[in-house]
Amino acid sequence: MTKANPWSTPMPDEQFEIMRDIIAAPSPVGLESAMTLGVLQPYFDSFMPSSWEMHQFVGNAGVVWDSHPGEDDRFSVMLVGHADKIRMQVRKIGSDGKVYVNSDSFLPCTLIGHEVTVFSENPDEPGAYRSLNGGTIEAMGAIHFSDPAQRTGDKGIRPNSLYLDLQVHGDNKADQIKRLGLKPGDPILLNRPIKRGFSPDTFYGAYLDNGLGCFVTAEVARLVAEAGDTQNIRVLYAIASHEEIGRFGSRVLAGEMAPDVLIAIDVNHDYVAAPGIGDRNMQPLEMGKGFTLTSGAIVSEQLNARIKRAAASEGIPMQIDVSGRDTGTDGMASVLASVDSAATSVGFPTRNMHTISESGHTGDVLAAIHALKATLLAMDQEEDLHHAFRTSHPRLDQTEPLSHQGFAKLDKKKGK
Repeated sequence: MTKANPWSTPMPDEQFEIMRDIIAAPSPVGLESAMTLGVLQPYFDSFMPSSWEMHQFVGNAGVVWDSHPGEDDRFSVMLVGHADKIRMQVRKIGSDGKVYVNSDSFLPCTLIGHEVTVFSENPDEPGAYRSLNGGTIEAMGAIHFSDPAQRTGDKGIRPNSLYLDLQVHGDNKADQIKRLGLKPGDPILLNRPIKRGFSPDTFYGAYLDNGLGCFVTAEVARLVAEAGDTQNIRVLYAIASHEEIGRFGSRVLAGEMAPDVLIAIDVNHDYVAAPGIGDRNMQPLEMGKGFTLTSGAIVSEQLNARIKRAAASEGIPMQIDVSGRDTGTDGMASVLASVDSAATSVGFPTRNMHTISESGHTGDVLAAIHALKATLLAMDQEEDLHHAFRTSHPRLDQTEPLSHQGFAKLDKKKGK
């Protein structure tokens, strides 16, 4: 009996728990080491060959696991996930005990009523952090006090109305908060670890963006190590910082390591399920139909061709995404760092991005993992990749003319 492919079967519980733990790591922008060192380092230590090395950096908590450390002349491929999460921040402590917050990259209306954790630096020990649970994000209080236009939906919630409610009561409410040592800038994260969803092979929760990319990077590393590692190419398994505020971390890693190839791994959108955008005629990416591969922007089409061939050889489902001037991911890292790399971006369709209820499909995630593993192992068999990438850019002046292909109905399974 033929064994089912990993991307067409439920993700095993052990693997799902690893994915959950990576995504759950408290790693807001600028404080990513809970994921990089707290979760991912022990996981890499459990499987990586003794010859690999982990690089750390001075200005950020990003890390790179290097399959061939010090071998700078070897053709190198960097896979990049980003550990940083969007977060809220303490903005002001009100006289009534309300802790007003910045909403960062969240829609204010998606935050109301949700439980959060505040991470606050100890004022008596700078550099040491405490955590506070038990509060929720609010803006209006009871419906009885809301503006009539808010009841009808004609008026939304202003970002500067959001506050953290710690249920403070009694005398000296502001002083009760101030004694906790909360201060402007303290990060706040949503409390919603991922869970398996109702529909088969789905999951939901906060911060799929981009713990998923970090999980995929780690799983590709594990599978390549289990396959005997690469013999010819140097693989740099990178976890970057500061993506959510401008992709600053990945451009530092690219500048430091100067990879020949850079592949970003990040969440994408399920455009089919996204409400209210039908008139935009977006590429119909959809959960459950495979990983996504970006075309356009600074993407290297000869790198994409290798990923397409590897996916096709394994029967791995794939969807093509379209970018204009910018991939919107760490795929831009090398060009932003002025490093000569062939680059692309790999992802998986998700719903409700930047909310507490992001959702995805484990089959798409596993498809990305196995497609990247197959790509690396196939590239490892090629001769002189330095020469191949420099001399094999597609030539549109050497195209094959197309003619009309007939009137028969397409076979949807074969696309012919």
